[in-house]
Amino acid sequence: MRYLFSLCLFAVALVGCGGPNQSDFVRIGDHTFRIEGPSIAGGAVGPNQRMAQQLCPGGYRVLSSDSHRGGVDRATLNDANSMGITTIWVVKCI
Repeated sequence: MRYLFSLCLFAVALVGCGGPNQSDFVRIGDHTFRIEGPSIAGGAVGPNQRMAQQLCPGGYRVLSSDSHRGGVDRATLNDANSMGITTIWVVKCI
């Protein structure tokens, strides 16, 4: 019984840690996408690179790159996302 409990606890922790590492994208033109990375301390661009490679398997060019502190609601100081840096890329598939 103890083994089953620890296995379930591990599964819940694994799902909770994997969620915020995903980027979101929006198509803004012909072969052009806006990719918004998750809020990560230090502003890592790895999630944006992975998303760009999935969207453009033949290659991509970063047209613009922007970083800002906090999430969509930057005025909220107690938000957990305000501790990290969000990176926004506009990429065009080659």
